[in-house]
Amino acid sequence: MKKITLILAGLAFVSCKKESADNDFSKVPTVNKSELAVKASNFFKSVSTLTEDNIPQEKIDLGKKLFYDKALSKNESISCNSCHNLAAFGVDNQSFSLGDTKKLGGRNSPSVIYASLHSMQFWDGRAKDVEEQAKGPLLNPVEHGIPNKEFLEKRLRAIPEYQAMFKKVFPNDKEPITFDNLAKAIAAFESKLHPKSKFDNYLEGKENALNQQEKKGLENFIDNGCVTCHSGVAVGGQMFQKFGIYSEYAKLTHSTKIDKGLFDRTKQDGDQFMFKVPSLRNAEKTAPYFHDGSVASLKEAIQIMGKLQLNKDISDNDANDMVAFLKTLTADVDAK
Repeated sequence: MKKITLILAGLAFVSCKKESADNDFSKVPTVNKSELAVKASNFFKSVSTLTEDNIPQEKIDLGKKLFYDKALSKNESISCNSCHNLAAFGVDNQSFSLGDTKKLGGRNSPSVIYASLHSMQFWDGRAKDVEEQAKGPLLNPVEHGIPNKEFLEKRLRAIPEYQAMFKKVFPNDKEPITFDNLAKAIAAFESKLHPKSKFDNYLEGKENALNQQEKKGLENFIDNGCVTCHSGVAVGGQMFQKFGIYSEYAKLTHSTKIDKGLFDRTKQDGDQFMFKVPSLRNAEKTAPYFHDGSVASLKEAIQIMGKLQLNKDISDNDANDMVAFLKTLTADVDAK
């Protein structure tokens, strides 16, 4: 499970491989909103507009227990929460995360908070949703190291508490404790990780939710074209984008290893350096940034993206304002 980094990407004419996104917000009410708020409503939506699935609480509780349980790693040394610490906004703040065998993963761990809003998962989009994503790290030899799904099923079936919980959640299954059901429960828990931020309040018409610097940063964010790829409820997470449109990314990030992104999965030349555009929610708290965690400063990440993706030199003042705006996307979840 890998952490989201910051990609403030894109001009409208840049070709993006878009999986799915609904950015037609023309029906959002604009009564009593400022000009900037109306402008913002064309690109963003509050988490309050989400239609919540009617998921039974016992399924969410099971998913939460599994999320924190180190029994989901071969040597019982890590849990999902180890790399996606909910007390730290769903990340571990490391460039690469340590797996069950103390080896480092190959890409930066993204936050699981808001992840269920994304149209795909992982930096290369290889999982369609959080349910499918939950299975990948468990069977990854560098991450959780579970040798096969039967190994984990057998382990959990030996635990009386899980026998009772799975039976309650999946009463019609002859054998409730399965690898698929485990993933369904974790996905149910993660689908509720949609905390509300200051920016959500602003989108809902509370003009004073943002101060003048934050509003200026929002305007800069829109006017520079960052919304081409970072929009919607998740403020990203809906498409692929080339990292380094105007220059090789490593020249500015000083990355020690060149990662070709989606190309490593598809072997298509056009997919070189294509990565999933991450959500920018909680960007203030989810450093270090980019797929390889190569940049620690949010301000620096903004200026790097301006140069790489927009061919613009973003001034210190404008970058500071944009940092102020991105901080309004910070929202905590109950980690207990």
